[in-house]
Amino acid sequence: MILRAFFFLWVVLGASLFGVSAAGLSIGTFDIDATPPVGSRMAYDPVTNVWELGLRARGVVIAGAGAPVVLCAVDWIGIANEGHDAFRNQLAAAAGTTPDRVSVHCLHQHDAPECDFGAETILRNEGVSALNYEGTFAREMLGRLATAVARATRETRTFTHIGVGEAKVRKVASNRRIFGPNGKVRAVRYTASPDPKLRAEPEGVIDPAVSLVSFWDGNRPVAVLSYYAVHPQSYYRTGVANPDFPGVARFLRQIAVPEALHVHFNGAGGNLGAGKYNDGSHENRRILGERLANGMRRAWESTRKQAVSAAEVRWATEPVTLPVSKHLDEGKLMAQLKGRDASFLTANGAGRLAWLRRSKAGRVIDVGCLSLGRARILHLPGELFVEYQLNAKAERKDLFVAMAAYGDYGPFYIGTEVAYTEGGYETEPRSSNVAPEVEPVLMTAIRKLLKD
Repeated sequence: MILRAFFFLWVVLGASLFGVSAAGLSIGTFDIDATPPVGSRMAYDPVTNVWELGLRARGVVIAGAGAPVVLCAVDWIGIANEGHDAFRNQLAAAAGTTPDRVSVHCLHQHDAPECDFGAETILRNEGVSALNYEGTFAREMLGRLATAVARATRETRTFTHIGVGEAKVRKVASNRRIFGPNGKVRAVRYTASPDPKLRAEPEGVIDPAVSLVSFWDGNRPVAVLSYYAVHPQSYYRTGVANPDFPGVARFLRQIAVPEALHVHFNGAGGNLGAGKYNDGSHENRRILGERLANGMRRAWESTRKQAVSAAEVRWATEPVTLPVSKHLDEGKLMAQLKGRDASFLTANGAGRLAWLRRSKAGRVIDVGCLSLGRARILHLPGELFVEYQLNAKAERKDLFVAMAAYGDYGPFYIGTEVAYTEGGYETEPRSSNVAPEVEPVLMTAIRKLLKD
């Protein structure tokens, strides 16, 4: 009897030490600096200085329900094509899982780097400077991130409950597309709108809710994931890498609930911005950050917890082939590259070419869904229009549905089918790499994942 009791105690202590939950579920957290050094390039400008709040790459590793699942959010403008492959592959290896169980998203701040190793290769092969696609820092950061994910996989904590909460965010998001009486876009209200007439226009179609999903070990919160759809710019082109107002909001919530890691994801904010409430004044970064943090606080206070078992935690993916924009022509793009066309070199031409080649090679994109009890978190690519998020929530009103967009950045903007007939910046050939038929492809995948 003494030996049996000793063995039982050893198993319990061993499970605690090595991060194995007696109930079968555990979670690890990771958080590293993702701020590029002075002198390197961001998406638009070289880095000239750093801010008090730098860029972060943070997330969670969920274990105990099949192979580990990795969810990662990065304060960069986008990670695309072969760059996105590299992040998923390396983080999968670090966590001891498969790439289809790794979801990497960006928050899309503009004073931040972008990563596309495919675009970098195209430019280097032609003897052209890789400019903002130069990948030295991205590879260095990815190495540190993989080390952090490996550590998080080893050092997990039990989670017994999940929590869900939601609240409206007031005076942050507004629709960027202003329609005329003919049903066509007559103006774009960008993320900073100095024109008072555009700011006076109605808020338009948005998803006002910030959604929170939290992981708990009994009564102790371990991690909080938040989701809100908006272009996250107050002002940019400063030369100073910074996480903009979502970073301010995340920081405020992190110091309010310090025991849990706060990970923020951008939702389907492709056609949304803060333009109605932001004239570009620099003080608006604080104001918008505080408004978003206020919504997060109220969502936290409304959180409802439920016990969760390993059988209620599932990860599923639906591979999709997105239709390529008819405006993309490899011959024309290569001619622009060889002719050193400024519009190719400065307007993401290499990224469009990398995307086109991948599409021709039959590469697919995984749409993912994490099920946690009655919660469903969808993981999608590109700069999705908010209608995808609203339609997903409408599909399963009986569930708590949240969405992370800005996964693989290769498609760029992804509008609804009708949006491509309405005009506006987001669906122009320079902005969207997909065809109007993308909507039924993505919505079919979303419906299947939510149904399953």
